[in-house]
Formats: sequence, C-alpha cells, structure tokens
Amino acid sequence: MKASALKLTLHAATMLLLIAQQITAQSITAQTEPPLPLSAVIPTGALSLPLREARRVEIEQALKRRDYRTAETILVEEINRNPGSGSLLAFAAGIFFLDGQYLNAAIAYKKAERVAPLDEPSRFTLAMAYIRLGRSDWAQPELVKLTSAAAHNPLYHYWLGRLDYDAHRYAAAVGNYQKAVELDPQFMKAYDNLGLCYAFLGRYDEAVENYRKATRLNRLQKPGSPWPPLNFSLLLTEQGKLDEAEPHLKEALQYDPKFARAHFHLGVLYDKQKKYREAIQSLTEAASSDPAYPEPWYLLGKIYHRLGESEKSRTALASYQKLKKEKRTSPPRT
Repeated sequence: MKASALKLTLHAATMLLLIAQQITAQSITAQTEPPLPLSAVIPTGALSLPLREARRVEIEQALKRRDYRTAETILVEEINRNPGSGSLLAFAAGIFFLDGQYLNAAIAYKKAERVAPLDEPSRFTLAMAYIRLGRSDWAQPELVKLTSAAAHNPLYHYWLGRLDYDAHRYAAAVGNYQKAVELDPQFMKAYDNLGLCYAFLGRYDEAVENYRKATRLNRLQKPGSPWPPLNFSLLLTEQGKLDEAEPHLKEALQYDPKFARAHFHLGVLYDKQKKYREAIQSLTEAASSDPAYPEPWYLLGKIYHRLGESEKSRTALASYQKLKKEKRTSPPRT
C-alpha cells in the first residue's frame, strides 16, 4: 500500500472514531401527535358568539378557508369593542392556537378565565399551547384539573403520561398510561407509550406485550401510524432479534414510505447483518427523505470505509459533520 493511501485510510479511521464518540445513540421515541382538529379547539363554532350576523358569517367563511389571520383580525376588533366577553376571548384563543400562535392563545385563554371558568375543550387546548411553548410545568396543573373534573376521559390521563415520559419519570408515566387504557382499551398510542416506558425501565416482557397490542390496534386504524412498529422493531433489534425486527420496520414504511427513521433503522439492521449494499440503499433513502437528518450519513461513512470506498466515506462523513453543526446552531422548532 502506498504511504498516501495508508495515510488516507488512517485519517478516515480516526474520523470515524471521533464521530463515534460524538454521536448520540438513537433512542426509541414517543410518536409525534397530530394537530388538534378545528372541532376540538372550537367545538361550538361562531353561533354562540355575541356578534352581529354579518361579522359571524365573515368569521365562519374565513375558518372554512383556513384563513385564520382574517378571523383573528375580526375577533380582536370585536374584543376591543366588548373586552368583557369571555366567549370572544376563548374563541379567539382557539384560532390563535390553530394558527400556531401559542403564546397569544395562552394569554387569551387566561384572560377568558378571569371572566368565567374555562370549559373542557378550552382548558385542554390551553394545556396543549403550554406544551407547544415548552412549558410542561404550566401544562401539568391544567391537565390535573381536567382529570379531576373529567376523570373518565382517557385523553387527559394520556397527556399527563406524556409529560411524565418527556421528563423521564417512566414509572409515573406507566400509571397514567395504564389509567388511559383502562378507560379506553383501544387507545393505541397509550399502549405504544407503555411499551416505551417499560423498555426504559428494563421490563422487557411487559414492553413486548404492550407493543404487540399497539401494533395490532394500529393495523385497524385508517391511516395507521409508523411509530408503533418502529418502536417495537428497535426493542427487538436491541435484543438481537433481527429477523423479528425487520418485518416491523417494513410495516412502518408501508404506513409512511418517506419515514426517514424507519429507513435509517432498517439500514442499521442490514449493517448488523452485514448486508452492506442493502444498508446503503436504506440509509440513502433515509437521507433523501429527511435532508436535515445527520445520522444516516455517519453510518454510510462507516460502511463505505469498511468497503474500502474511501472517497464516498469521506463525503458521507463530511455531510454528517455539516448537518450536526447546522443542527446545533439552528433555533429550536416550535
């Protein structure tokens, strides 16, 4: 081997070692939540608002077009004319929430609460606004109030579990999720998150049992979510059950063919099986599905290095380093 080639190989090996020390391990993750529908945020529509008929029609037409800014402008004008109307404030808060203006939503809900107690949908949306603002400590008391007033609603117990899960209070989260599935035995996401918690607690048999329930229920939903089979596959992969994990990863991709995490972990699985060309294909698909996702590039660099394709390895590692740097310097997503 030429000295220059040897130097290049040693440099690539050193880069891989340094990156391996920096990279955070891929962890099982609670599935993301869909946006709240209009009917959940403002279930009564504009009919009960103290408005002239023409203004009410304007708001309803704006909402049908999802033109939230126009609806907000009208509502702010009406609130200025009638600042003591709790119904106008709560309705405006719901529109702010739908428009992604979570701070304005929270402020409007708290102003409405000074006039009259919030109804259940409004208090729940207030809690969701706090969560979107990264203030779980504000959301939790609101959810506790909801569970006290409507203990039969599994959704409120589920969200208390989500707050516990996000704070790594897994044992507490288990209690809330168990309450949710007691109230609703078909609550797929609660079973999925129970699997996550039990996995973190090292109670693997219980994790598997709940993942099986989640994936079974998920198959009955239209559309299904890619998260339960993904999370189940990660536990199976950690246990070395690669042949069992692979079908779950492929099932996740049936629900969402562009789900970058599933492509990535399928690449990880193929790498463990020494199916390097299949791994490269899956990792390339992961990188293409989410151009801001750094981890596929790291593993691609590692595989190319192992195959002796130094130029491709160097390019992949450079892409990984670039994306990691951008991830560190970019503002958090709201």
